Amino acid sequence: MGKIVKITGPVVVAAGMKNSKIYDVALVGELGLLGEVIQLKGDKAIIQVYEDTNGLKPGEPVKGTGMPLSVELGPGLLTTIYDGIGRPLLALAKKTGNFIGRGITADTIDKKKKYDFKPLVKVGDAVGPGSIIGSVEETQSITHKILVPPDALPGKITKISKGKFTVEEIVAVVKTKKGDLKLQMYHKWPVRKPRPINTKLSPEIPLITGQRVFDTFFPLAKGGTAAIPGPFGAGKTVSQHQLAKWSDAQIVVYVGCGERGNEMTDVLTEFPELQDPKTGKPLMDRTVLIANTSNMPVAAREASIYTGITIGEYFRDMGYDVALMADSTSRWAEALREISSRLEEMPGEEGYPAYLASRLAQFYERACRADTLAGNQGSVSIIGAVSPPGGDFSEPVTQNTTRLTKILWGLDANLAYSRHFPAINWLTSYSLYTKTLAGYFESQVGSDFNSFREEAMKLLQKESELKEIVQLVGPDALKEEDKLVMYTAGRLREDFLQQLATHEIDTFCSLDKQYLMLKMIMETHKKASRLVESGVKVTQISALPLTEAIGRMKYVQKYKEEIKNVEEQREKEFQKLVGGHK
Repeated sequence: MGKIVKITGPVVVAAGMKNSKIYDVALVGELGLLGEVIQLKGDKAIIQVYEDTNGLKPGEPVKGTGMPLSVELGPGLLTTIYDGIGRPLLALAKKTGNFIGRGITADTIDKKKKYDFKPLVKVGDAVGPGSIIGSVEETQSITHKILVPPDALPGKITKISKGKFTVEEIVAVVKTKKGDLKLQMYHKWPVRKPRPINTKLSPEIPLITGQRVFDTFFPLAKGGTAAIPGPFGAGKTVSQHQLAKWSDAQIVVYVGCGERGNEMTDVLTEFPELQDPKTGKPLMDRTVLIANTSNMPVAAREASIYTGITIGEYFRDMGYDVALMADSTSRWAEALREISSRLEEMPGEEGYPAYLASRLAQFYERACRADTLAGNQGSVSIIGAVSPPGGDFSEPVTQNTTRLTKILWGLDANLAYSRHFPAINWLTSYSLYTKTLAGYFESQVGSDFNSFREEAMKLLQKESELKEIVQLVGPDALKEEDKLVMYTAGRLREDFLQQLATHEIDTFCSLDKQYLMLKMIMETHKKASRLVESGVKVTQISALPLTEAIGRMKYVQKYKEEIKNVEEQREKEFQKLVGGHK
């Protein structure tokens, strides 16, 4: 037990805290505000408080709990909305109304609700850290697997029950070398400590998103990391909504980290109403939301991404593929900067602390595809939005993030203003997973898929160079071959890269459809090149009804039939051009 000697915003200094450890949770003041020890100087502990410190005064008591900030992991996580430190917002609202009172605590998961526990092991079976001992049908979409805590000792099952239990009731007993271990349906885990795995696996399987610009040109592997930097209004949040809805991850963890209240309100109201395209059930059945808006205490914002990744790792350990959306890590970094300034630390670039890069690394490096302790394969993929001021990608958060992530999906304000969505700039974006995923695309999609993608990228890059010439001397100065490049690049931009999130059919595009659409455009370019060599003008080719037919492909449900019809139409129209030219 100590007492407050200094208060600086969310940072409190308490004396008499000799037995404290770094990252221990402390209860600050008469109200018992939740805080975390971040520095120790002699018997003084510097504590970042996760709640509003208004009204605190020197001399008030500070009680150390001796435990790090942890989150309860068990049935009841899905469909729930939490704040940055793992408190369910609906439970807090019942206690204090719409405005969260200070010093109010709530269990991460409902301790009174009963779940139907089905054992998956029997008496005499050997179990170890991370083993699966049973399951609970938590939602209609997801079976929740009950795990032995990763830090438990191995042993043999001496008792296991079946039936309806609360998460606190004993469902199994394991005999270990240090005595009996009584297992409940939940356990706690420190949010800043990565959960252990057996082996990290190579990122050889793509996280299929149904978005053409991502899957075809800049693919993300399961267990990979991606950054979406972009200025205000460029479409970061909508892009993450699309990824949450359509990616083939079984679990979605969405962390609203310091975003504006109205944006977070949109997420909280839209997600429960969205239908999961895979199951037909509500998307919330497989989603965990963490809401930490910009007007909430700044220290809780700093903790929110760790809470999110810990929940993601928990579902990964069950053998699920998890997609974690962090929106936005810039607001998280601003929280770091504010706390650092309160501690009077030496500032780094643009006032951010010198350890900004290492803290970002601690977060992004927890993404992986792994062999779990239970012998399953699971993954956590992290997609982090970055909000650089003024869209300046050279600022520290964007620069440090892109050094750590293997994908840059760079949003472009000019594309957004011209109504090109997703506004991903194909010239500044990249994916370092392209080579490791090449084998998957060749075997599962098409043997020539990778070559089509490379040719398409070359055309888009060539178009960028030609645009500079056109601006100087006009399009008439171009050779016919270059005019054809401009025409095909236009088809790639308008008919392939553009994708309407609000369109019933175009909102999702399967890999097979992406491949056939790309093949259609690239083969058309190849055949048109032969026509141009024989003397046909590009204006004649662009005037064909074929151009409009190519643009309709993405809006058609029965795409195989449609693309076959477009191919036949192409052959007829090109044949007429050849005959007319002769």
